[in-house]
Amino acid sequence: MTSDPAVLLAAVEGLRASVGAVRLPLDLEGADAARTSQRELVQQLDDYVLPRLRSLDAPLLAVVGGSTGAGKSTIVNSVVGEDVTATGVIRPTTRASVLVHHQADTRWFTDKRVLPGLARVVGERSLTSDDPGSVRLVPSGALPSGLALLDAPDIDSVVQANRSLSKQLLSAADLWLFVTTAARYADAVPWDLLREASERGTSVAVVLNRVPPEALSQIRLHLASMLKEQGLGKSPIFTINEVDLDDGRIPGSDVRRLRGWLESLAGDARARSVVIRRTLAGTLGSLGARAEGLVVAGRAQDAARDVLAEAPRAAYSDALAGVEAGINDGSLLRGEVLARWQELVGTGEFLRSVEVGVGRMRDRVGAWFTGKQVTSEPLGEALQTGAAALITSHGQVAASTATRAWKSAAGGPQLLEAHPELGKASPDFPETVERLIRDWQREIFELVREEAGSRRATARYLAFGVNGLGVLLMIVVFHATVFIPTGAEVAVGAGSAVLAQRLLEAVFGDQAVRKMAVKARDALMERTQQLYDDERARFERALEEVPVDASAIAELQAAASTVEGAR
Repeated sequence: MTSDPAVLLAAVEGLRASVGAVRLPLDLEGADAARTSQRELVQQLDDYVLPRLRSLDAPLLAVVGGSTGAGKSTIVNSVVGEDVTATGVIRPTTRASVLVHHQADTRWFTDKRVLPGLARVVGERSLTSDDPGSVRLVPSGALPSGLALLDAPDIDSVVQANRSLSKQLLSAADLWLFVTTAARYADAVPWDLLREASERGTSVAVVLNRVPPEALSQIRLHLASMLKEQGLGKSPIFTINEVDLDDGRIPGSDVRRLRGWLESLAGDARARSVVIRRTLAGTLGSLGARAEGLVVAGRAQDAARDVLAEAPRAAYSDALAGVEAGINDGSLLRGEVLARWQELVGTGEFLRSVEVGVGRMRDRVGAWFTGKQVTSEPLGEALQTGAAALITSHGQVAASTATRAWKSAAGGPQLLEAHPELGKASPDFPETVERLIRDWQREIFELVREEAGSRRATARYLAFGVNGLGVLLMIVVFHATVFIPTGAEVAVGAGSAVLAQRLLEAVFGDQAVRKMAVKARDALMERTQQLYDDERARFERALEEVPVDASAIAELQAAASTVEGAR
């Protein structure tokens, strides 16, 4: 480890903060495993690494762990020489873990220096009635100062909470005292944990319990071979013969070697320090790879969230482009709108005059206004209806398109399950669109009033009035082929927008009509974009419920590098 413990401690504290800041909210492939790894990393940093770095001279904590029925509690009681922890006659037991320590070492364990998430239980209470989320502190003069034994739940308990707690406690150990039996030493579950302990550099000792004397050599040799394969070949093995218990405890002669080894660790500060530093160094060495695994998972979350965010952006961008195309291609000037337009301008003498050509159209239009009074209300209503239908249709398609994209994207189904309303546009969407069109039409009318100025008294202006001229301006907006230069030929059936343009030019002039048409069109597109932005925001609010902070992922990677450099 580093020659400056303060630097290393600060680096690990920074890593702890960074690990806790990473969020993995999306249900991606492998996310559950990554969350579990993150939780276990946080627990080991809190329960073991940081406490040990802050107190290198604290007692050695040996966690006694193993499979159901291996005899862990019996061995603890036998080593201590008194009943300090309840044996599990009925499985599974759900009680507080028991931490046995010398009276002189009490201060190291009462202040939550280690295992801060577990409540402390002290005093005279039944050994079997405690909350499993707590740790019972049991002082004992039979255990030498400098060593504490923690009796953990079964690592293969049928109770998930017991298994999780057992793994957490093992990660807090300076030394794992793995208890197994002659019948179960090759079980898969403990070997998964032993393999993990080896990868993290945890010091391990093995207690092989209930061994028939005639099979001792064979089983011990096989167990030693298995330990070597997992990189634990130097782990000591203590064997306990299959014997009758004496008042619930193993006879002293059968646990003498194990007790003597533990007492030697407690009494030899150098030997104790070797075990502690070996485990601490191994754990510190594993932090980089574990942090990198979390970084990879975090990046996957960030990338998935980007995909989810892009889907509604693309859908509503396409919707806006669809509205723009519908405005430009003249499709709104068909059907009902065309019928109302023909009612307005007629199909007789006026349209026949257009067929002659547009060279003298301005004069013909100007003469046509004299003495006329035009009603544009039906045409205006038809234009409103057509524009509203265009905007509504594209908005509804955008919602369904974004939803389909989320259904097939990683993490999307969980959001749609939480927000099924996203499959459609907002319930009041059609009404909102109609209001948008009415507001836009009022804006057009105001534009006409401002532009008219002193022309309001002319016959041409009076023939249509504000509303009529506003409707003509809407027709000009709803076609891309407006502003055709004078002299071009215009077919009667396709010339609605051009006729409207010429009628407006007769009142306002060419440049004024051009300016008004651009303003009106831009105003409609801006209103539509704002409407679609509001609809897209529903998806964005759903995404806000699954926050992923890319900067936290980068900070974690940097913090892991800092720890590596400080080791």
